[in-house]
Amino acid sequence: MHILQETLDDALLKLYPELLKLTDVVTATRGDFTELVGVLIEITKPRARLSRSETRGKLFSSLGELLWYLSRDNKLDFIERYVPKYRKESEDGTTVYGGYGPRLFSQGGADQVSNIIDLLRDSPTTRRAVIQIFDAVDITDRHKEVPCTTTLQFFVRKERLNMITTMRSNDAYLGLPHDVFCFTMLQELIARSVNVELGTYRHFTGSLHLYRKHHLLAQDFVNERFQTPIEMPPMPPGDPWVAVASVLQAEANIRTGKPIDATATKLDSYWCDLIRILQIYFAERDEAKINALSEAMSFRRFKPYILSRTRNAGRK
Repeated sequence: MHILQETLDDALLKLYPELLKLTDVVTATRGDFTELVGVLIEITKPRARLSRSETRGKLFSSLGELLWYLSRDNKLDFIERYVPKYRKESEDGTTVYGGYGPRLFSQGGADQVSNIIDLLRDSPTTRRAVIQIFDAVDITDRHKEVPCTTTLQFFVRKERLNMITTMRSNDAYLGLPHDVFCFTMLQELIARSVNVELGTYRHFTGSLHLYRKHHLLAQDFVNERFQTPIEMPPMPPGDPWVAVASVLQAEANIRTGKPIDATATKLDSYWCDLIRILQIYFAERDEAKINALSEAMSFRRFKPYILSRTRNAGRK
């Protein structure tokens, strides 16, 4: 099955009805699900990586998961603040075996992200720019969870960076929106690193499934139908990794309760907005603080996600 759409929401609106109409149910340890095997989703505007739906618009947790990857670590105390379910995936109470950070940046002692950036700079037409996430040892022993992502591949064609993500398995309701956000952000980071524009994003999955417990929620999403797309602004040109390090430091300060002023970092407004999003997330019950941070945002179209946070703060 091939789904070709401009945005994440457009792709989900094509995918969910196909999964919902299936009658064959697979029973597994995590619950019953319907499944499509061998699905390619192609998104031609990867910056439209955020759903506009109340339920699928996962700005805060998606950004948290991305930064967890970029932290180069797999510590539980980082990610469970954004995605609490990871606590169930931890085998020792402190780390997550399948965490992507070490696999991206120190798999077998190799910094795979830096290596493919160097490769694409030296040989733009290469077909070897592949990052391996799933490892052969992942199935030699039994683990609570192993990576769903097998490989990430990058191609520079016509001065644009195209990306193919290959998944062994993908939860269409919970996992897919997070994966598209995180991997298209990584795609844009690498595009900026090699000084080319952002191309097409392709997401191939062996088992793309929808758990029965999410069928009604997926149907609610389909019933909403029209969503005004939100395309994130382009990442600033130039090497992004100094800014990424600053955002990670800001995240560590915010998560541990230290005060921070995004403007004082002297970063581009793009990165300052990401810091403010983190501040809004951790502001929780402080509606006044959330509103003040919202007013400081440069990209005004983040406001629907911020408003949902404000409503939650008011209810609490």
